[in-house]
Amino acid sequence: MPMTHLHPEYILTLSCVDQRGIVHRVSGFLADHGCNIIDSAQFGDGQSKLFFMRVHFSAEDGAISDATLRDDFATLGASMQMQWQLHDAAHKPRVLLMVSKIGHCLNDLLFRHRSGLLPVEIMGVVSNHTDFYQLAASYNIPFHHLPLAPGASVDAKRAQEQRIMELVDSQKIELVVLARYMQILSQELCTALEGRAINIHHSFLPSFKGAKPYYQAHERGVKLIGATAHFVTGTLDEGPIIEQDVERVDHAMGPDTLTSIGRDVECVVLARAVKWFVEHRIVLNGHKTVVFK
Repeated sequence: MPMTHLHPEYILTLSCVDQRGIVHRVSGFLADHGCNIIDSAQFGDGQSKLFFMRVHFSAEDGAISDATLRDDFATLGASMQMQWQLHDAAHKPRVLLMVSKIGHCLNDLLFRHRSGLLPVEIMGVVSNHTDFYQLAASYNIPFHHLPLAPGASVDAKRAQEQRIMELVDSQKIELVVLARYMQILSQELCTALEGRAINIHHSFLPSFKGAKPYYQAHERGVKLIGATAHFVTGTLDEGPIIEQDVERVDHAMGPDTLTSIGRDVECVVLARAVKWFVEHRIVLNGHKTVVFK
């Protein structure tokens, strides 16, 4: 018979200046509040002198409410100057996917969601083109065509991004995924989505910018191709890195083969990053991330 969870479960993530007794005080707090730790991971960064922790636990004392748990931990957090978040483990974050004319990452995320491999609620697909409205419809996902003409004016771009933010706000979006959305976001939009927007980039090809990067890579005879998933910031493709992977290639492979291999890597890397985000495994550490896998 399948296991049933009789008690509510939570995921606590925190960071603070490294000091003695953090794990002891957090675990003691949970024990005192009738909670049972299911999984715990921690990391002390010797360079930043910060300590990071993720705890998955069940609340087994029905007399202690969600509000009490949060209020009481706020006192502990303040005493140790923690940055912390407490998440309902059963909650499925509301996600907005964005795409242009290359759909492999979109298709992969939609399939993983349908297959139950990605614990999210996909609230819609946004695109500046109409290429994938039928794909979205096949998954019963709303499709929002927000066109942006080549060479669009600053005002036109601002108006289009305002419509994106209206969707984010109205749908209470918790994560925006740029699944090969080939538009540079404005500083204003990047700031509005800080910490809740993930992009996929064909990394390990840093010299090959613009169109057809895999063709450029083929011309230079590269031996490794890969992809990077990172948080979106106002500095193009330089946000905190969440996940990377590579595949070896060789002289016998043509540019179309490199493109196919690269796209497979992009799908896997982006899916991992999204899954780790929604499972609250990522904690920011300055311009880097700590990822509890």
